[in-house]
Amino acid sequence: MNANEILRIVDAIHRDKNIAQEIVFEGIEAALVSALQKYYGEEAAITVAIDRKSGEIDAVCDGEQLDSEEVVGRIGAQTAKQVMIQKIREAERDALYDEYSDMVGQMVSGVIHRNEGAAATVVLPNVEALLPRSEQIPGETHHVNERVRCTVYEARKAGSRVKVILSRKMPALVQRLFEQEIPEIADGIIEIRAMAREPGYRSKVAVISSDARVDCVGACVGVRGNRIKNIVDELSGERIDIVRWDDDLEVLIPNALQPAEVEQVILCKMLGRAIALVQEDNLSLAIGRRGQNVRLASKLSGWDIEIMTQDELAENIDRAIDGFSQIQGLEMEVAEKLVEEGFLSYDDLSIIEPDDLREIGGLTQEQADNIIEQAESKAEQAEQAAAEARRIKREQDKLDEIQAAADAAAGKTAGEGEEEANAADEGESASDDASADDASADEATSENAATDDAATDDAEETKPTPES
Repeated sequence: MNANEILRIVDAIHRDKNIAQEIVFEGIEAALVSALQKYYGEEAAITVAIDRKSGEIDAVCDGEQLDSEEVVGRIGAQTAKQVMIQKIREAERDALYDEYSDMVGQMVSGVIHRNEGAAATVVLPNVEALLPRSEQIPGETHHVNERVRCTVYEARKAGSRVKVILSRKMPALVQRLFEQEIPEIADGIIEIRAMAREPGYRSKVAVISSDARVDCVGACVGVRGNRIKNIVDELSGERIDIVRWDDDLEVLIPNALQPAEVEQVILCKMLGRAIALVQEDNLSLAIGRRGQNVRLASKLSGWDIEIMTQDELAENIDRAIDGFSQIQGLEMEVAEKLVEEGFLSYDDLSIIEPDDLREIGGLTQEQADNIIEQAESKAEQAEQAAAEARRIKREQDKLDEIQAAADAAAGKTAGEGEEEANAADEGESASDDASADDASADEATSENAATDDAATDDAEETKPTPES
């Protein structure tokens, strides 16, 4: 192995394995050191350096220069090969790890190779990755040889290999699909400002256009919805709401709650809460199925959103003022100011910062601390009362279920008894009818017999005698 051969080996490994040349040089140097130590002994001080340009070997043992050809000739070829292979594998692992660590959150495309229980093994260009059940969209199934698109969730070293974990539940997957399907996003004309996702069910994507001539929502939907349809199909039918972004929360929150119509948005800045007022017929639509719509809108805007009607808000305000007036040291005027800031319960008041309370009510530190302490106590009492009410309701529901089951069973038994009675009545009626039929038959027989006798008598009377 001369200098030119070393350079050729380094270049070939660099091209085939995508490993930096410096790492390959270091692997060869380590292999030579290992082989020489087996020849000269482990205690020998050996250093080996390879010139990166010429490929010449410079080896020193215990301060004595070694001939490069002698070094190559004396080392064990098998030992050097094993060390080189190990070093190259380690370098290849490190290169893969660095590559996929930088790709976390990026989208990759691969083919399902096999299913191992609930997890799927996905073949990527240079590594086999794992798509666990926990990172798959709920309800979807994958088949062997199926092409699938995922985001890189994690990359970690596992011995001499790199373990790459993929995900189809990350919000980043929706963003990458938008970038791939919508050229205006890839070109930077349309920007995705925020995103909220519940995988497999619904996502909200807030977009804004830097060009007034480009409608950000229309561009994302596409002609006849073809662009958004491709994304929905890739996500196994997941519903996607495209929201027009606005820096004004009073505009953004109604957009995020669509398709519900919001009448007014009240911002409670101290609590980071927004109250969205809707009509009664829009209440369930604004909340969504199991609270999904308002939950995603809250994630999208970064504010805690509460949905109320005008009447509910008025009731909460009256109840809050009455409740706050029962706290010692809290004047009615201060209570009204707190309600104006969005504090509508003891829970809200218990988490207020003492400095904010002092500023609102012109209170001392001691007064503010005392009010907050009372609010915490009353909030705990209210929670206990609510828990007790829920327990009583559960017990009542159970009793109602038992009573309903008993009533149903009683009704069934009564129905069976009535059916038996009806059957008995029908049997008696049938018996009576049969007796009547028998009697009629006997009477008819008697009449027929009488008729026969009368006919016989008439025949005898009309029969001629011998004398005549």
